[in-house]
Amino acid sequence: MGIDRRRRASLALTLNFLALFLAVSALTTSYWCEGTRKVVKPLCTGPVTAKQSFCIRFNSSNINDTRLVQYIWETGEDKYVLRKFHTGIWFSCEQNINMSGENCRSFIYVAPANERGVLWLCIVAECLYILLLATGGILMSIEVCHFGNVIDGLKLNAFAAIFTVLSGLLGMVAHMMYTTAFQLTVSLGPEDWKPQTWDYSWSYILAWSSFTACMASSVTTINRYTKTILEFKHKRRNIEKNLKIKQKLLELDSPEQVWDMYISSVPSTAEELLDLSSNGRKLSNTSIFLDLNDLPDPQGEEYC
Repeated sequence: MGIDRRRRASLALTLNFLALFLAVSALTTSYWCEGTRKVVKPLCTGPVTAKQSFCIRFNSSNINDTRLVQYIWETGEDKYVLRKFHTGIWFSCEQNINMSGENCRSFIYVAPANERGVLWLCIVAECLYILLLATGGILMSIEVCHFGNVIDGLKLNAFAAIFTVLSGLLGMVAHMMYTTAFQLTVSLGPEDWKPQTWDYSWSYILAWSSFTACMASSVTTINRYTKTILEFKHKRRNIEKNLKIKQKLLELDSPEQVWDMYISSVPSTAEELLDLSSNGRKLSNTSIFLDLNDLPDPQGEEYC
Protein backbone atom coordinates (compact mmCIF):
# COMPACT_ATOMS: atom_id res chain seq x y z
CA MET A 1 0.00 0.00 0.00
CA GLY A 2 2.83 2.40 0.81
CA ILE A 3 4.63 1.71 -2.47
CA ASP A 4 1.42 2.21 -4.47
CA ARG A 5 0.75 5.50 -2.67
CA ARG A 6 4.27 6.72 -3.39
CA ARG A 7 3.90 5.85 -7.08
CA ARG A 8 0.70 7.86 -7.31
CA ALA A 9 2.43 10.77 -5.57
CA SER A 10 5.30 10.63 -8.07
CA LEU A 11 2.85 10.57 -10.99
CA ALA A 12 0.96 13.60 -9.67
CA LEU A 13 4.23 15.49 -9.11
CA THR A 14 5.44 14.70 -12.64
CA LEU A 15 2.19 15.93 -14.18
CA ASN A 16 2.35 19.09 -12.06
CA PHE A 17 5.89 19.93 -13.20
CA LEU A 18 4.91 19.22 -16.82
CA ALA A 19 1.94 21.58 -16.53
CA LEU A 20 4.15 24.25 -14.95
CA PHE A 21 6.76 23.98 -17.73
CA LEU A 22 4.11 24.19 -20.46
CA ALA A 23 2.39 27.15 -18.79
CA VAL A 24 5.62 29.15 -18.48
CA SER A 25 6.55 28.33 -22.08
CA ALA A 26 3.16 29.47 -23.35
CA LEU A 27 3.18 32.69 -21.32
CA THR A 28 6.66 33.76 -22.43
CA THR A 29 6.14 33.12 -26.16
CA SER A 30 4.10 35.09 -28.70
CA TYR A 31 2.77 32.32 -30.93
CA TRP A 32 -0.73 31.94 -29.51
CA CYS A 33 -2.18 32.97 -32.88
CA GLU A 34 -0.56 33.49 -36.26
CA GLY A 35 -1.69 34.33 -39.76
CA THR A 36 -1.22 36.78 -42.61
CA ARG A 37 -2.16 40.39 -43.33
CA LYS A 38 -2.98 41.71 -46.79
CA VAL A 39 -1.29 45.09 -47.28
CA VAL A 40 -0.61 47.29 -50.28
CA LYS A 41 2.91 47.15 -51.60
CA PRO A 42 4.96 50.32 -51.14
CA LEU A 43 6.67 52.07 -54.01
CA CYS A 44 10.09 50.79 -54.97
CA THR A 45 12.81 53.33 -54.30
CA GLY A 46 16.30 53.49 -55.70
CA PRO A 47 17.65 51.64 -58.69
CA VAL A 48 15.82 48.41 -59.35
CA THR A 49 18.38 45.84 -60.42
CA ALA A 50 16.16 42.79 -59.98
CA LYS A 51 12.48 42.08 -59.76
CA GLN A 52 11.21 42.74 -56.27
CA SER A 53 7.97 41.14 -55.16
CA PHE A 54 7.40 43.32 -52.10
CA CYS A 55 7.19 46.74 -53.79
CA ILE A 56 5.56 48.36 -56.84
CA ARG A 57 7.92 48.97 -59.77
CA PHE A 58 7.83 51.95 -62.09
CA ASN A 59 9.16 52.44 -65.59
CA SER A 60 11.58 54.98 -64.19
CA SER A 61 13.42 55.22 -60.91
CA ASN A 62 13.12 59.03 -60.86
CA ILE A 63 9.71 59.31 -59.25
CA ASN A 64 10.26 63.00 -58.38
CA ASP A 65 10.35 64.08 -61.99
CA THR A 66 6.80 65.20 -62.77
CA ARG A 67 7.53 65.44 -66.49
CA LEU A 68 7.84 61.67 -66.76
CA VAL A 69 4.85 59.41 -67.11
CA GLN A 70 5.06 56.59 -64.59
CA TYR A 71 3.63 53.20 -65.41
CA ILE A 72 2.68 50.68 -62.75
CA TRP A 73 3.14 47.15 -63.90
CA GLU A 74 1.34 45.47 -60.96
CA THR A 75 -2.42 45.10 -61.25
CA GLY A 76 -5.11 43.34 -59.27
CA GLU A 77 -3.78 41.11 -56.52
CA ASP A 78 -0.19 41.84 -57.57
CA LYS A 79 -0.48 45.20 -55.79
CA TYR A 80 -0.81 43.44 -52.43
CA VAL A 81 1.57 41.44 -50.33
CA LEU A 82 0.76 38.97 -47.54
CA ARG A 83 2.79 39.67 -44.43
CA LYS A 84 2.96 37.02 -41.74
CA PHE A 85 2.28 37.89 -38.12
CA HIS A 86 2.11 36.10 -34.77
CA THR A 87 0.53 37.27 -31.53
CA GLY A 88 0.84 36.30 -27.87
CA ILE A 89 -0.37 37.71 -24.61
CA TRP A 90 2.35 40.34 -24.46
CA PHE A 91 3.37 41.19 -28.04
CA SER A 92 2.13 41.12 -31.63
CA CYS A 93 4.91 40.80 -34.21
CA GLU A 94 4.67 41.28 -37.98
CA GLN A 95 7.11 40.89 -40.85
CA ASN A 96 8.75 43.98 -42.23
CA ILE A 97 7.78 45.15 -45.68
CA ASN A 98 10.97 43.74 -47.17
CA MET A 99 10.17 40.33 -45.64
CA SER A 100 13.28 40.39 -43.44
CA GLY A 101 13.00 40.83 -39.71
CA GLU A 102 9.95 41.62 -37.59
CA ASN A 103 8.30 44.65 -36.10
CA CYS A 104 6.70 44.01 -32.68
CA ARG A 105 4.31 46.06 -30.59
CA SER A 106 2.37 45.50 -27.39
CA PHE A 107 -0.79 43.52 -27.96
CA ILE A 108 -2.51 45.34 -25.10
CA TYR A 109 -2.46 48.59 -27.11
CA VAL A 110 -3.53 46.80 -30.29
CA ALA A 111 -6.74 45.57 -28.63
CA PRO A 112 -9.76 47.91 -28.50
CA ALA A 113 -9.93 50.17 -25.48
CA ASN A 114 -12.97 48.40 -24.03
CA GLU A 115 -11.18 45.03 -24.21
CA ARG A 116 -7.94 46.01 -22.49
CA GLY A 117 -9.41 45.33 -19.07
CA VAL A 118 -10.15 41.75 -20.15
CA LEU A 119 -6.55 41.37 -21.32
CA TRP A 120 -5.22 42.66 -18.00
CA LEU A 121 -7.45 40.19 -16.15
CA CYS A 122 -6.15 37.47 -18.45
CA ILE A 123 -2.56 38.35 -17.58
CA VAL A 124 -3.33 38.39 -13.83
CA ALA A 125 -5.13 35.04 -14.10
CA GLU A 126 -2.23 33.49 -16.02
CA CYS A 127 0.28 34.66 -13.40
CA LEU A 128 -1.90 33.34 -10.56
CA TYR A 129 -2.30 30.08 -12.46
CA ILE A 130 1.46 29.60 -12.59
CA LEU A 131 1.88 30.71 -8.95
CA LEU A 132 -0.73 28.28 -7.58
CA LEU A 133 0.59 25.51 -9.81
CA ALA A 134 4.10 26.05 -8.43
CA THR A 135 2.74 26.09 -4.86
CA GLY A 136 0.98 22.78 -5.42
CA GLY A 137 4.16 21.32 -6.89
CA ILE A 138 6.18 22.41 -3.86
CA LEU A 139 3.68 20.78 -1.49
CA MET A 140 3.75 17.58 -3.53
CA SER A 141 7.56 17.58 -3.46
CA ILE A 142 7.55 17.97 0.32
CA GLU A 143 5.08 15.11 0.60
CA VAL A 144 7.15 12.81 -1.62
CA CYS A 145 10.36 13.60 0.32
CA HIS A 146 8.61 13.59 3.71
CA PHE A 147 9.36 10.60 5.93
CA GLY A 148 7.12 11.46 8.88
CA ASN A 149 3.79 9.96 9.79
CA VAL A 150 0.97 9.39 7.34
CA ILE A 151 -1.28 12.07 8.84
CA ASP A 152 1.15 14.89 7.99
CA GLY A 153 1.50 13.55 4.46
CA LEU A 154 -2.27 13.42 4.17
CA LYS A 155 -2.57 17.08 5.17
CA LEU A 156 0.04 18.09 2.59
CA ASN A 157 -1.82 16.02 0.03
CA ALA A 158 -5.09 17.81 0.75
CA PHE A 159 -3.55 21.30 0.43
CA ALA A 160 -1.72 20.30 -2.75
CA ALA A 161 -5.00 19.08 -4.25
CA ILE A 162 -6.75 22.35 -3.37
CA PHE A 163 -4.01 24.54 -4.89
CA THR A 164 -3.82 22.41 -8.03
CA VAL A 165 -7.58 22.48 -8.61
CA LEU A 166 -7.72 26.25 -8.11
CA SER A 167 -4.81 26.77 -10.49
CA GLY A 168 -6.53 24.65 -13.13
CA LEU A 169 -9.72 26.71 -12.87
CA LEU A 170 -7.77 29.97 -13.14
CA GLY A 171 -5.86 28.64 -16.15
CA MET A 172 -9.05 27.69 -17.95
CA VAL A 173 -10.59 31.11 -17.30
CA ALA A 174 -7.42 32.90 -18.47
CA HIS A 175 -7.23 30.93 -21.73
CA MET A 176 -10.91 31.58 -22.47
CA MET A 177 -10.52 35.32 -21.76
CA TYR A 178 -7.58 35.56 -24.15
CA THR A 179 -9.51 33.70 -26.85
CA THR A 180 -12.43 36.10 -26.51
CA ALA A 181 -10.19 39.19 -26.44
CA PHE A 182 -8.27 38.13 -29.55
CA GLN A 183 -11.42 37.40 -31.56
CA LEU A 184 -12.86 40.79 -30.62
CA THR A 185 -9.58 42.45 -31.59
CA VAL A 186 -9.73 40.76 -34.99
CA SER A 187 -13.22 42.19 -35.51
CA LEU A 188 -12.86 45.63 -33.86
CA GLY A 189 -9.10 46.22 -33.89
CA PRO A 190 -7.19 48.85 -35.88
CA GLU A 191 -7.14 48.59 -39.67
CA ASP A 192 -3.36 48.45 -39.79
CA TRP A 193 -3.43 45.23 -37.76
CA LYS A 194 -6.52 43.27 -38.87
CA PRO A 195 -5.43 39.93 -40.29
CA GLN A 196 -6.56 38.44 -43.57
CA THR A 197 -6.29 34.87 -42.27
CA TRP A 198 -5.39 33.56 -38.84
CA ASP A 199 -5.42 30.42 -36.73
CA TYR A 200 -4.27 29.26 -33.30
CA SER A 201 -0.61 28.33 -33.06
CA TRP A 202 1.64 26.13 -30.92
CA SER A 203 1.77 28.44 -27.88
CA TYR A 204 -2.02 28.21 -27.63
CA ILE A 205 -1.73 24.42 -27.80
CA LEU A 206 0.92 24.51 -25.05
CA ALA A 207 -1.41 26.56 -22.85
CA TRP A 208 -4.30 24.11 -23.12
CA SER A 209 -1.93 21.14 -22.78
CA SER A 210 -0.72 22.71 -19.53
CA PHE A 211 -4.32 22.95 -18.34
CA THR A 212 -4.90 19.28 -19.23
CA ALA A 213 -1.79 18.17 -17.34
CA CYS A 214 -2.78 20.34 -14.36
CA MET A 215 -6.24 18.79 -14.13
CA ALA A 216 -4.76 15.29 -14.51
CA SER A 217 -2.39 16.06 -11.63
CA SER A 218 -5.24 17.37 -9.47
CA VAL A 219 -7.42 14.32 -10.19
CA THR A 220 -4.52 12.01 -9.31
CA THR A 221 -3.90 13.91 -6.07
CA ILE A 222 -7.57 13.87 -5.06
CA ASN A 223 -7.83 10.17 -5.93
CA ARG A 224 -4.80 9.43 -3.78
CA TYR A 225 -6.23 11.43 -0.87
CA THR A 226 -9.64 9.74 -1.16
CA LYS A 227 -8.13 6.26 -1.40
CA THR A 228 -5.99 6.85 1.68
CA ILE A 229 -9.01 8.07 3.66
CA LEU A 230 -11.03 5.00 2.61
CA GLU A 231 -8.19 2.71 3.67
CA PHE A 232 -8.07 4.35 7.09
CA LYS A 233 -11.85 4.04 7.47
CA HIS A 234 -11.69 0.36 6.51
CA LYS A 235 -9.00 -0.30 9.09
CA ARG A 236 -10.96 1.63 11.69
CA ARG A 237 -14.10 -0.43 11.04
CA ASN A 238 -12.09 -3.64 11.43
CA ILE A 239 -10.61 -2.45 14.73
CA GLU A 240 -14.02 -1.38 16.04
CA LYS A 241 -15.49 -4.71 15.02
CA ASN A 242 -12.78 -6.60 16.89
CA LEU A 243 -13.29 -4.42 19.97
CA LYS A 244 -17.03 -5.05 19.91
CA ILE A 245 -16.47 -8.79 19.71
CA LYS A 246 -14.07 -8.65 22.66
CA GLN A 247 -16.50 -6.54 24.66
CA LYS A 248 -19.30 -8.99 24.04
CA LEU A 249 -17.10 -11.81 25.29
CA LEU A 250 -16.34 -9.87 28.44
CA GLU A 251 -20.02 -9.09 29.03
CA LEU A 252 -21.13 -12.73 29.37
CA ASP A 253 -23.45 -13.86 32.20
CA SER A 254 -20.63 -15.48 34.21
CA PRO A 255 -18.83 -13.27 36.71
CA GLU A 256 -15.33 -12.18 35.89
CA GLN A 257 -13.68 -14.33 38.52
CA VAL A 258 -15.53 -17.46 37.30
CA TRP A 259 -14.54 -16.61 33.73
CA ASP A 260 -10.92 -16.30 34.79
CA MET A 261 -11.21 -19.54 36.76
CA TYR A 262 -12.56 -21.36 33.72
CA ILE A 263 -9.67 -20.10 31.69
CA SER A 264 -7.00 -20.88 34.29
CA SER A 265 -8.11 -24.15 35.91
CA VAL A 266 -10.89 -26.70 36.41
CA PRO A 267 -12.37 -27.67 39.85
CA SER A 268 -10.44 -30.57 41.40
CA THR A 269 -13.37 -32.37 43.13
CA ALA A 270 -17.10 -32.75 42.71
CA GLU A 271 -17.64 -31.17 46.13
CA GLU A 272 -15.95 -27.95 44.94
CA LEU A 273 -18.12 -27.92 41.85
CA LEU A 274 -21.30 -28.33 43.94
CA ASP A 275 -20.00 -25.71 46.35
CA LEU A 276 -19.62 -23.18 43.52
CA SER A 277 -23.17 -23.82 42.40
CA SER A 278 -24.60 -23.52 45.93
CA ASN A 279 -22.90 -20.14 46.44
CA GLY A 280 -24.87 -18.64 43.53
CA ARG A 281 -22.11 -18.68 40.96
CA LYS A 282 -23.88 -19.59 37.74
CA LEU A 283 -21.87 -21.58 35.30
CA SER A 284 -22.18 -20.88 31.61
CA ASN A 285 -23.80 -23.63 29.59
CA THR A 286 -21.01 -23.43 27.08
CA SER A 287 -18.10 -23.30 29.51
CA ILE A 288 -17.58 -26.79 30.98
CA PHE A 289 -19.26 -30.11 30.22
CA LEU A 290 -18.60 -32.89 32.73
CA ASP A 291 -19.00 -36.54 31.89
CA LEU A 292 -20.22 -38.95 34.56
CA ASN A 293 -17.31 -41.19 33.82
CA ASP A 294 -14.93 -38.32 34.65
CA LEU A 295 -16.29 -37.84 38.22
CA PRO A 296 -13.82 -38.91 40.93
CA ASP A 297 -14.41 -42.18 42.79
CA PRO A 298 -15.30 -42.22 46.53
CA GLN A 299 -11.67 -42.86 47.46
CA GLY A 300 -10.90 -39.19 46.48
CA GLU A 301 -8.63 -39.87 43.53
CA GLU A 302 -7.38 -36.79 41.84
CA TYR A 303 -9.65 -35.41 39.12
CA CYS A 304 -8.08 -35.54 35.68
